[in-house]
Amino acid sequence: MAHSQCMRTLNPPKTPLHNHNINIDQFPASKLSFSSSFSSFEIKPKPNSTSKNYPKISFSAMCSHNQNHQQPLYLDDLVTSSRKKELLGHIKTSLSNCLKETNLHLTVPGLKSKIRGKVRDIYDGGDYLVLVTTDRQSAFDRILASIPFKGQVLNESSLWWFDQTRHITQNSVISSPDKNVTIAKKCTVFPVEFVVRGFVTGTTDTSLWTVYNKGIRNYCGNALPDSLVKNQKLHANILTPTTKAEDHDVPVTPDEIIKLGLMTEAEFDEASRKALSLFEYGQRVALEHGLILVDTKYEFGKSSDGSILLIDEVHTPDSSRYWISHSYEERFQNGLEPENVDKEFLRLWFRNHCNPYEDEILPDAPEELVSELAWRYIFLFEAITKSRFEVPSAKEPIHDRISRNVSLALSALH
Repeated sequence: MAHSQCMRTLNPPKTPLHNHNINIDQFPASKLSFSSSFSSFEIKPKPNSTSKNYPKISFSAMCSHNQNHQQPLYLDDLVTSSRKKELLGHIKTSLSNCLKETNLHLTVPGLKSKIRGKVRDIYDGGDYLVLVTTDRQSAFDRILASIPFKGQVLNESSLWWFDQTRHITQNSVISSPDKNVTIAKKCTVFPVEFVVRGFVTGTTDTSLWTVYNKGIRNYCGNALPDSLVKNQKLHANILTPTTKAEDHDVPVTPDEIIKLGLMTEAEFDEASRKALSLFEYGQRVALEHGLILVDTKYEFGKSSDGSILLIDEVHTPDSSRYWISHSYEERFQNGLEPENVDKEFLRLWFRNHCNPYEDEILPDAPEELVSELAWRYIFLFEAITKSRFEVPSAKEPIHDRISRNVSLALSALH
């Protein structure tokens, strides 16, 4: 697709965390305690271990003025909270009503063309782009399943972060006329993903732990010290950019980006500064809400006036890895995997039941796993934004609702 015509929809550099126990009801035994109003969390410090001299994370941040009602965020909230029970009914009744595909170019006047990304459907609206976030779940460079309400969660999560990060960078958002839709400025997209990492983790070919474990000590221009271990916090966040090949991410150094003509030095320097600032801010907000933002990716584009804009998505469950903060240090010191809140258990299920890279036909994901992932997406949205997810009405077909809302929005813009 032409960079000047639309934003690319790309998969994040997410990797499995080796939680091979696929029974989603059996998580590490942590005490359930969750604020039903989603308004406050306290991240309680753990006693420092003296067994290893690894960097520690400060868990002293508070996010509420009313400390009498603060409670820590536990992984058990994903398993037994009353909010989960409340939402599972809506999730299960929506399993057969996911937004798998849109065809707005056939139903909305003025839309010229459609480009189908892995998750987003992107429409050319003349001076604007209409990005519809569907419920498609992608991994292994293919679609694995459809997850109820996923598109709405991703769209609304990104919109929240776009709004919260305006002090760091301009973005391409013009409006959001529908729960699943963002109308954005057209811009020239830089063919570089700005991947920022705060920890040594991952198992994919481009993940930091994989390459480090192979003995590589200079990755994407970053000099790495010896003796790092898996899931260890880095002394400083690092940028590990990638460029896109035919169907996979390719690690690249800053010098290579400039030599290849993908960006000018000034463009890269500005985007890099913004990416690192966005990640630092995202980590701070996540920690205040009981979570660790482990790694993520950003994309940038250049508007017609030369401004560099943040585009695509920000700190979503698709583009980012999150861990539960209060248990991280103790589990790390004991050689255990962090308690994670992401989609990797679904990826692990496919890896354990087929070859998702080579098998032509994949098995259907169990409804239990699909429902669990839908809940995790909502859980993260509510934990981060401190707001309640609004379940959409089922009275109007989703495609009809989106078509109507986009038509009205484009009419107002023109």
